[in-house]
Amino acid sequence: MNGRVLHIELKRSVAPWPGVVVLGGSLAVLCLIDGIWWKGTAGWTAQWTAMALWTRYLLGFWWPLVVGMGAVYGLRDSRSRMAELLTTTPLPAWRRAALPAGAMALVLASGFGLLLLVGGVQVSLGATTYTSPGWLPISLVAALALVAAAVFGMGVARALPSVLTPPALTVLFLLLISLLRQNNEEALPSGVAPNRLALLSPVTADPREMLLTLSDSVHLGQTLWLLGLLATGFALLSAATRRTRLLAVAPALAGAALAVLILPAAPRDTYVVDKTAATLVCDGPVCVTRANHSHLPELAPRGKEALRVLHDALGDKAPNSVREDTELRALGDERRLSGDVVLIDYDDPLIAHAAGAGLTRLLVAQGLAPNCSPSTTWEGGGLVDIPAQSIAASWALGDHQLEPLQQPDTDEYAQRAWANAEVAWEKLAALPPAEQRSRIAQVHAAALSCQNELTALTGETSP
Repeated sequence: MNGRVLHIELKRSVAPWPGVVVLGGSLAVLCLIDGIWWKGTAGWTAQWTAMALWTRYLLGFWWPLVVGMGAVYGLRDSRSRMAELLTTTPLPAWRRAALPAGAMALVLASGFGLLLLVGGVQVSLGATTYTSPGWLPISLVAALALVAAAVFGMGVARALPSVLTPPALTVLFLLLISLLRQNNEEALPSGVAPNRLALLSPVTADPREMLLTLSDSVHLGQTLWLLGLLATGFALLSAATRRTRLLAVAPALAGAALAVLILPAAPRDTYVVDKTAATLVCDGPVCVTRANHSHLPELAPRGKEALRVLHDALGDKAPNSVREDTELRALGDERRLSGDVVLIDYDDPLIAHAAGAGLTRLLVAQGLAPNCSPSTTWEGGGLVDIPAQSIAASWALGDHQLEPLQQPDTDEYAQRAWANAEVAWEKLAALPPAEQRSRIAQVHAAALSCQNELTALTGETSP
């Protein structure tokens, strides 16, 4: 297969369209829609691994479509009524099959590669200074999955030349993905199907935690399965007899069998923590993960200032360090709090966008009244603690009036909450200094116990 013949094949066939669909469709989804993939530390342009996982997640759309488009391409000979004529040529069947299969593989790999290039440029231009080579096998398996699906579709259409073959294959792969889909609501992504079977689908769960990546056993098992699928597709595409078509199924079955033996049986062995990314990098008592190392120059001086303010407010019970929260949690689970540490989470929109004195205020608030319920892109539980945190931070920083940590919402519930906070602030300000300090200590203890902070401020009994 020389370059001139390949150029003619690309120019005069529908082979380029799958690559165009994968590239254009992915960019349309990722760039034109303000979705969850733009938010948090696991956004598609925030980290290299997150970028690879988000583009891999989109296989849920493109894998069934690509197998169908491959089947349409595989019907070319039967539609033109040239199948019998081509079998009489001296050119070996496998060489005739190599041209369309190679053209399809080239355009799909190029389309997906350009998608990765767009994402990689944005990651490089972003705030992250951490580069992990672990994203590469995630993306290579995704590219292999697209090529294998397309060639498999071509082979099946060649063996079963019917106009119903492309839609049937598309629906079959859609059902397969739906049955094997994993969700990301628990601490580690999991699904309804047994884990080993679920991993036969190359589609990953939507990334929610930047520290998670796929294990080596997943890469190896999926590669063997997809290579078997690719080999079966190519064998069907070049098969000339019923017997060879039956034998062509063997590589896919062998690949699936080997994959099931290698793929992990439990989610905890599927998604693993990137230990290098999770390594803490510290400036004195202030620590962040290596993945968020770029935040340390801004955080370190503000964290040290916040610790000094907290020591003045709480004395010996004050936290002595600021640390990024790296605990894996299911959605809605409470955070594990400690009186010794101010936990910060860069998935918290307030922390992520804070700078200067505003960052110091947030750190003081988290140290005095840490929220048990996390406030992230996917969870809004920490929002209910903001009024009490605002009161505690305003008191510790010596403000003469209540300074909200964020602009209050205009809905009735929020307005009522802030009205109660104003009342609590006035009651606190009216107390003697010693009593004020005692109330703040009670707020701190209530927050660590996941109780109502406002009732502690007003001296009421917590419900």
